[in-house]
Amino acid sequence: MKIHLRTRTAGNAMLLALFTAFVISIALSTYLYLVSNQNRTVFRSMSWNSVIPVVEAGVEEALTQLHYTGANNLAVNGWTASGDGFYHKANNLGNGFSYDVGIKPPPAGALDQPTIECLGYAAAPANYTSYYQSTWGMILGGLVPQFTPDRPSTKRKVRVLAQRQTPASYSNLAKGLINLNGNNVATDSFNSTNSAYSTNGKYDPAKARDHGDVATNSGIINAVNAGNADIKGHVGTGPNGSVDIGSNGAIGDKAWVESGQTGIMPGWVSDDTNVDIPDVVLDFDPTTAALATGGKYPAVTGPTYDYILYAPLNYRLPDLHGNILIVGSGTTEVYVSSSFNMTGQDQITVSSGTRVQLYVAAPSAKIGGKGVVNVDGDALGFQYCGLPTNTSLNFQANGAFTGTIYAPNADFTLGGGGNNTYDFIGATVTKTLTMTGHFHFHYDESLTQRFPIREYVVFSWNEIDPNGTN
Repeated sequence: MKIHLRTRTAGNAMLLALFTAFVISIALSTYLYLVSNQNRTVFRSMSWNSVIPVVEAGVEEALTQLHYTGANNLAVNGWTASGDGFYHKANNLGNGFSYDVGIKPPPAGALDQPTIECLGYAAAPANYTSYYQSTWGMILGGLVPQFTPDRPSTKRKVRVLAQRQTPASYSNLAKGLINLNGNNVATDSFNSTNSAYSTNGKYDPAKARDHGDVATNSGIINAVNAGNADIKGHVGTGPNGSVDIGSNGAIGDKAWVESGQTGIMPGWVSDDTNVDIPDVVLDFDPTTAALATGGKYPAVTGPTYDYILYAPLNYRLPDLHGNILIVGSGTTEVYVSSSFNMTGQDQITVSSGTRVQLYVAAPSAKIGGKGVVNVDGDALGFQYCGLPTNTSLNFQANGAFTGTIYAPNADFTLGGGGNNTYDFIGATVTKTLTMTGHFHFHYDESLTQRFPIREYVVFSWNEIDPNGTN
């Protein structure tokens, strides 16, 4: 007799199907949970990162306030003093973005380095159903968030130390190429406001220093061609830029150059130059200025002048040429609209106690002839200011020059000199610089504190605890 056992395959199959469905459900739930958490993390990260532009906006507003008021007149333009020593201003940018920024003036007698602290806020994603509604689902909904006033905020805080920066902190600064390939070219420095580094405010070779720095923002190969120049100072280029130097050239400190060393002293060339060079802005209406008329004006003593301009009046000239005398007390501003061409016996004489700011709109300009006679010998006595339309400046004068050249859109060429070496006292800021003559540049270090263009820039930037007092 045989006994037959029945297998219950149908029941086993059902159990297996239920178990498989259970496993799939757990896997799917886990996957959806992970996706949900990842999505939440992404949006929180986006919120966290979005605070930085808000903070930057606050810092920019603080720098703008400092630009117009300085560090000691901050209680204007909606800024109010607070018990924490800061002047505060809050700004709501909408959609959950806002900032509170403060400026703390430097202590009396300290360096002009105000402190800026900015606390920025951005709406934080807390519930995607409530805050990221979209008929296409939460992911596309996140691209067009619907902010509500009661949303919790993400906040971050930075502390910024600002300090003044001027483009005139170099003997020669350019946006582009610098070529010092003339003969007997050299740079050094002095300080007209310090008797230890000048004599009666004038350059004295015995007291010269080694801050005759040369720099360009350009980051190309051979952005600076130093040739055989003797540069007593640092040379800088933009990131990844390089410096080419001739076999007889020298770049370094005073001892390095004067000892007869050639080449580059270690540590005196860098590729981190990044200087803000703003365009020249005409700060008066030339249509209201006096129209200078040419003629023959005999001075009380001395030569006859084609123009006599009196400080502190402002003038406009279509063309600048001839023999020009500038007299009076204070500063005269002169707008040259069409032509600037000094040749032959042309000369500009700036009398003692007088300053001139020459705003040149002419496409090209030439300082030739007898050049500029700056009686006081102060680099700010003669200020050449090339407006954006001034794209070429040629210096061919037969004599020494004391003044500043600020023409950020002009290709600046210096030539001439024959067998003579002419001194150039002051500083230059131009688009490019090409040297074909024989010049010694003597940079006046006091220009770092006295040059008219001195902007506050970020010196240091640190993120701090937004909930603390540090």
